[in-house]
Amino acid sequence: MARGGAWAAVAAVVVLWWMWAGAGAVWLEIPPSGTKCVAEEIRNNVVVIADYSVLYEHHQVHPTVSVKVTSPFGYTLHTKEKVSADQFAFTTAEAGNFLACFSADGDSKGLVVKLNLDWKIGIAAKDWDSVAKREKLEGVELELVKLDATVQAIHQNLILLRIKESDMRDVNEKTNARISWLSMMSLSVCILVSVLQLLHLKQYFRKKKLI
Repeated sequence: MARGGAWAAVAAVVVLWWMWAGAGAVWLEIPPSGTKCVAEEIRNNVVVIADYSVLYEHHQVHPTVSVKVTSPFGYTLHTKEKVSADQFAFTTAEAGNFLACFSADGDSKGLVVKLNLDWKIGIAAKDWDSVAKREKLEGVELELVKLDATVQAIHQNLILLRIKESDMRDVNEKTNARISWLSMMSLSVCILVSVLQLLHLKQYFRKKKLI
């Protein structure tokens, strides 16, 4: 039973690594007049490599795009104009949503441009061939090293999720406390206004000698 559980754990890690390594490629359709953006939430100190290329699809002209990649704080990490294929790479200095925006330019503005974006993050962006040559790893050894890197990356992501969950819980508790105080204040104001209205009406009726 223990051996079966170990194999199940290894299989789960393999599936997670496959999902981690292959989830970065996307297809974009850029409208004739407009911009299409892709956002990716990435933690700090992570290597990012992305390749993008325009699909011609029998157009009379070769479409080109303008590209701009920005950090969560608005810093420009990569910018290009009138390109049909290129690559950008950087190491994140802060955590947050990194934004890659594409727009048709030049003679491509009247066309719907299709673009392939292969966005690799972390271990997916690592040059495993160089690692294998440097460490003299082959076959199963290299796969085990990949799995170890995957487990570490998943563990770091779980820690990050736990921190975010804790922060969200604190925000919810503060919000609930403020709503409770606001509800009590509203109820107190309503009671005070009702009492003042009652006293005012009572005084008014006495002046009119109705009571």
